[in-house]
Amino acid sequence: MYEIQLQCQGLPCPKPVIKCKEAIEDSAPKSISVIVDNEAAKENVSRFLKSHGYEISIQNKENDIIISGNKEVGTDIESEKTNEIINKEENVQKNQKILVFIPSEVIGSGDDELGERLMYNFLITLKEMGNDLWRIVLLNGGVKLSVPENKCMKELQQLEKNGISILVCGTCLEHFGMTGCQGVGEVTNMLDIITSFQLATKTIRV
Repeated sequence: MYEIQLQCQGLPCPKPVIKCKEAIEDSAPKSISVIVDNEAAKENVSRFLKSHGYEISIQNKENDIIISGNKEVGTDIESEKTNEIINKEENVQKNQKILVFIPSEVIGSGDDELGERLMYNFLITLKEMGNDLWRIVLLNGGVKLSVPENKCMKELQQLEKNGISILVCGTCLEHFGMTGCQGVGEVTNMLDIITSFQLATKTIRV
């Protein structure tokens, strides 16, 4: 099958991305269009299609967002996917890959002002993990650390500059009215987060 259209309006994250994944794995379409109705889904689907070699275009139509992906004939999607998985597994085997999971803008409970200071101190100390630190995932209130109003954003930017991958939940940004406001990291979805847990050799929850 060479052309697919997916109706994903009203589907919560990460269902639009999962539907894309299933369609590509089942049919390897040359062209695919995905209709969504929110910015988080648009960002997640667009990034997913790009990661699978599609050139994308985006069209707004009333309340819908249409993401169209096209791929040159002869490109082997399954081969790309297999090579990507192999490369990730090889990287994991070479070094310890620590994932830091941050679901809040503070550490602990009892005093939020103290919790904010502890979070800042935690982030400026993370670099002491050296090359073992692989990825930081920001979820729920943790996404607030990624916006310019939070002093922790600069520390996260420095970590990212040093090669640390930072994923920021798109659904959470949308919930807090922060879509497009983050100054660090890559907007992501729950499928990517689950995959990150699978690839990590160790997970630290703050």
